[in-house]
Amino acid sequence: QVQLVESGGGLVQAGGSLRLSCVASGGTFSRYGLGWFRQAPGKEREFVAAIGAWSGARTDYADSVQGRFTISRDNAKNTVYLQMNSLKPEDTAIYYCAADARTFASSPDEYDNWGQGTQVTVSS
Repeated sequence: QVQLVESGGGLVQAGGSLRLSCVASGGTFSRYGLGWFRQAPGKEREFVAAIGAWSGARTDYADSVQGRFTISRDNAKNTVYLQMNSLKPEDTAIYYCAADARTFASSPDEYDNWGQGTQVTVSS
């Protein structure tokens, strides 16, 4: 099992940027596929972005964030990032990172390891 801790959330105006970080411990970080998900009040958890294991050459994004968000990983720092630009009020949610050694997937059901989440609030 790997433990995940997110940081970097906060309050930002529409059009602004934030970078989320998720630090992992307790596992061989480079072998894990990683994902970012978000959950707004009253809504189901939804896929944001995913990055493959090892070099992270493979990435995937939800249509709603394509071109605005970028997922990346630094295996030397056991960290996955989510750079969020051109933020919109509808991006407001708790953002979670997730990891699994078996998958590169957009479904939260495919991930076994989750962080506690970090709040992102975008004001209009």
